Amino acid sequence: MKPITLQNYAEGTWVAGSGGMAELRSAVNGDVVALTSSQGLDFAAMIKFAREQGGPALRALTFHERARMLRALADALNAKKEALYELSYNTGATKADSWIDIDGGIGTFMVYQSKGRRELPNQRILVDGNVEALSRNGTFQGLHVFTSLQGVAVHINAFNFPVWGMLEKLAPTFLAGVPAIVKPASATAYLTEAAVRVMLEANVLPRGALQLIVGSTGDLFDHLSTQDIVSFTGSASTAGKLKSHPNVMQQGVRFVAEQDSLNASILGPDATPESPEFDLFIKEVAKEMSAKAGQKCTAIRRGIVPAALLDAAQDALKARLDKITIGDPREEATRMGALVSVSQREDVRAKIAEIGAGAKIVYCDPSAAPFNEKGAFITPVLLRCDQPWSSDAVHDVEAFGPVSTLMPYKDSADAIALANRGKGSLVMSVFTYNTDFARDVVLGAGSHHGRLAFIDRDSAKESTGHGSPMPHMVHGGPGRAGGGEELGGVRGVTHYMQRTALQGHPRVLSSIVKRYIAGAPTQTADPHPFRLKFHDLAIGYQLKTKPREITMDDIEHFARFTGDTFYAHMDEEAAAANPLFGGRVAHGYLILAFAAGLFVDPDPGPVLANYGLDNLRFVKPVKPGEAIQVALTVKEKTLRKPDQGEVRWDVVVTNREGETVAAYDLLTMNAA
Repeated sequence: MKPITLQNYAEGTWVAGSGGMAELRSAVNGDVVALTSSQGLDFAAMIKFAREQGGPALRALTFHERARMLRALADALNAKKEALYELSYNTGATKADSWIDIDGGIGTFMVYQSKGRRELPNQRILVDGNVEALSRNGTFQGLHVFTSLQGVAVHINAFNFPVWGMLEKLAPTFLAGVPAIVKPASATAYLTEAAVRVMLEANVLPRGALQLIVGSTGDLFDHLSTQDIVSFTGSASTAGKLKSHPNVMQQGVRFVAEQDSLNASILGPDATPESPEFDLFIKEVAKEMSAKAGQKCTAIRRGIVPAALLDAAQDALKARLDKITIGDPREEATRMGALVSVSQREDVRAKIAEIGAGAKIVYCDPSAAPFNEKGAFITPVLLRCDQPWSSDAVHDVEAFGPVSTLMPYKDSADAIALANRGKGSLVMSVFTYNTDFARDVVLGAGSHHGRLAFIDRDSAKESTGHGSPMPHMVHGGPGRAGGGEELGGVRGVTHYMQRTALQGHPRVLSSIVKRYIAGAPTQTADPHPFRLKFHDLAIGYQLKTKPREITMDDIEHFARFTGDTFYAHMDEEAAAANPLFGGRVAHGYLILAFAAGLFVDPDPGPVLANYGLDNLRFVKPVKPGEAIQVALTVKEKTLRKPDQGEVRWDVVVTNREGETVAAYDLLTMNAA
């Protein structure tokens, strides 16, 4: 097979490096797969292109429009993924490994497109939290908003996940409205380049939204500025160099790092060799050693087990590892492929030797060549450290391959302390059925780990396991792990945005965020708001109802009809003794029902369905003989389909004195 000459994508054009081509070799047989270089690129021009063309074009789109763009990209990648699978074999990945990388990346796009449409407004400004009252009479209020950074995101990715690693960064970046320059690790850049070509051929990305560097970054960092952000995955040493770049420090460039991590897994003190949690622990450690040949930033590097179970765990894990077939990743029987390169294999061997200063190898010879000597194959290597407090290396040195170390603990506190000695990790898993121990782990170790996965007999069947970051959840960790965060649902989007406090009159704030804020001007409803289609409803369009008195007969009828005979509604003496009521009061749900009766227009019309209430609060009791009335105001609108839109209504129920007795958001689906 003739080597592919990889190309960079710069300023809207595919261009090969002008010289200094590096050879990228197959992890399986050592053949040259691709040639790569970024020589000759004008990195300053690439940044300018992203800022001046990609950024404005993305920022002009709403969150929903960006989400639909992600969906189109995911569909395009899914249609071409078999070709990506074929290239992926050259990285040493099995079909199962590639599924994690390729399908996992596509899945991340799908999650973010869904969150973009469902959890973000069809706007370009994201409101964060509630309105804050900053004055007595409500004429000066505040709220926080997120807006897109007006720079470029530089994504520097690791070799182990050339597709997922790129897509998990691009998904929140694009949704935030920020253009990206992607720089994959050279060893597997041919797979990243192929995926980028698929995305660009989908023809949905604005010009300048995505650029690619398939070589060194040259003087790229010299041209970064205050609105830019760097998202890095790789070694701590490289992260430190990039983070301390003079321009990065001087300009205050945001830097998100995901780096070395000696992740741990604890077998709980309640486990026995016969317990389901013991078997689950053994299976998970073996899986994390063999998946991607252990080249996962989330892999289990330290297995922490009760001292009495150390021998049993060692024997069980050795037996499990014996079942792993190493070989050509294209072969269906293969369960573990190769490391990414021969140099990576030699690095792993060197790191095993370092760890071996305080531990002994109890399974397999790391110097053995289990398959093709020209390839980067290595056996899984299990070590055992009987004195984990006397060895620094087992807690400090990461062999980025199929390597793990078993170690004993004395009690729960000792287990937690050993886990924390890794100085910060991306993930720790705990195999226990004891909920008290699980809570102790959270309190004792939560500050040291980005994610805690509790796996037991009840969750195992549906659990995604120790090593799978989910788009919904934070991926990142403190200390050694880099201190950064990626993913985490909408939170990941805001990493590429600026949080700003807005202060002013409700009229101004409401106009800015396209949301009704109490105190902003309203428009008297005429006709009834339920007579108007989605597009005809204006923010602030308000219906004020007539009052309705609530009688004792109403309360008693409601109680008998619903079965809600709680004493506060039916027992005068008991209700009077309650300091919150001082006598019988109306049911909260009676108030809601009467409120709906006051503002609902009964005839068929644009309102298709009422599908829920948000933020319901009963503020003040209503006693028999008192009257309520309702202010129904269009608060926010979100188009969900071309012919349907969600209307969020601000509902405030007051008494005769104008005091709020209940407040909530009503959600309806309206014809557009």
